[in-house]
Amino acid sequence: MKIVFSETAKIELDDACNFYEVEMPGLGIKFKEEARKAAGRISEFPIAWSIERGEIRKCLLHIFPYKILYSIENDHVFIIAVAHQHRRPTYWQDR
Repeated sequence: MKIVFSETAKIELDDACNFYEVEMPGLGIKFKEEARKAAGRISEFPIAWSIERGEIRKCLLHIFPYKILYSIENDHVFIIAVAHQHRRPTYWQDR
């Protein structure tokens, strides 16, 4: 299934990549790759992950403390947020 990122989710992904890259060179690239792999798993098996709230599902990244929040639409998966699991955990709910 096709993946579509919200503009806000794209910014969150880029911000997290930049943060990790500043912390340690190469880590931002590793984060982006992990997020890409998670998006691929979501695309292939969209109903495999648990429901976070309502019809919003979450896919936890394996290495980093982030989750991808998404909804399953008719012809695509819509990524709502790329959220840190411990910082402001419900900030995305108004989207």
